[in-house]
Amino acid sequence: MDNLTHEHESCSTDERKSHHSDKTKKNLISRLNRIEGQVRGLKGLIEKDTYCDDVLHQISSVQSALNGVGKLLLEHHMKSCVVERIQEGENEVLDELLVTINKLIR
Repeated sequence: MDNLTHEHESCSTDERKSHHSDKTKKNLISRLNRIEGQVRGLKGLIEKDTYCDDVLHQISSVQSALNGVGKLLLEHHMKSCVVERIQEGENEVLDELLVTINKLIR
């Protein structure tokens, strides 16, 4: 993950778009596709009247997987966009980042 700054192009503050490398984007999409499958599986468990404890364990697994995606994206964001905006003198990005982190750790 040390190459994240090299995998991320400039972060435009006007457009507020992220420009992930193809490798990073494929990784994120792959993880989200797996999570999507897990969520569909949860729906199936409910439909089959699966024992609640088993369903709750699967929910925990989905939450963990989503947290992993969030951590990866947060790390990428901090090593690229946040650093770049601080270097450009946009220190308000730190307040934005703190709000985001607080939302992630709820």
